[in-house]
Amino acid sequence: MISLLEKLTQAFGVSGNEEQVRDLICNEIKDYVDSYHVDALGNLIAVKKGSGRKIMLAAHMDEIGVMATHIDDKGFIRFTNIGGISPHIFVGQKVRFANGTCGAIFYEEKDADMKNLKFSKMYIDIGASSRAEAEKKVKTGDTACFLSNLTVQGEFAYSKAMDDRCGCAVLVELIRNLSQTSNELYFVFTVQEEVGLRGARTAAFQIVPDIAIAVDITRTGDTPEAELMEVQCGKGPAVKIKDSNIIAHPEVKRLLADCAGKNNIPFQYEVLERGGTDAGAIHITAGGIPSGALSIPCRYIHSPVECISLRDLENAVKILREAVKQA
Repeated sequence: MISLLEKLTQAFGVSGNEEQVRDLICNEIKDYVDSYHVDALGNLIAVKKGSGRKIMLAAHMDEIGVMATHIDDKGFIRFTNIGGISPHIFVGQKVRFANGTCGAIFYEEKDADMKNLKFSKMYIDIGASSRAEAEKKVKTGDTACFLSNLTVQGEFAYSKAMDDRCGCAVLVELIRNLSQTSNELYFVFTVQEEVGLRGARTAAFQIVPDIAIAVDITRTGDTPEAELMEVQCGKGPAVKIKDSNIIAHPEVKRLLADCAGKNNIPFQYEVLERGGTDAGAIHITAGGIPSGALSIPCRYIHSPVECISLRDLENAVKILREAVKQA
């Protein structure tokens, strides 16, 4: 799965610009599904046909990033954030635009107040000496993601965009390794999750599944002085109980936990006090859809060094493989 994860994390896919990721996933799954299409908003929906229940599994393709808002006379680019992220995470980081142009992010040093740093006091330096030179490479409205390679050490992997390319990797692996089931499976790779769970809402309205499972990352409580939380990296995927947007449906929560327990697959329970997943939009769509989530524990969320356990990814595939058969 490392090769797949590397391709997915290194693809460019800031919210609203998921084309590279979508094309990559299409190429990986096209020979393993009965049909697939891209909907009006940009979601990729792949189907394995069956006569049983309709099950929707969702993972979002987009990543957090920045958008150029202004280019000054000296060629420095002002920007705003796409998705929830602290300005402090960007200080001293390199970013890459969709066309390959790279730049360094820094802040106005005169009278700098790092404690109250704001995006309005930061800029991107792409090595241009004038506005005209900069505009040959970057235009207002262009988006950029972190420039961060995948690094694997032992069972842990670090990269930008683990949120949620690791969820996409889990679904791709499930598609490629799943034997026939009686249920009809809808694998949905969604757009614009980071800016409001938008793609999942429209996809769920089209499909109207009997149940839905989102596959996404979640926070952990296992780093020094972390906020108290039971989830730990490497201790198994987490069956969601609650987050800011959903209290998981008992049927879905029980299905995931039972499939893990009966097959001796390590898992944890997740209560996330801040944040959410596509399940938050899916469960209140089309009259209500029983929904839950299987989460990949991830350290340093919304940073260029998001950290996950490869073992957790493998166990997530195993749990979902059993769940889609038993649902």
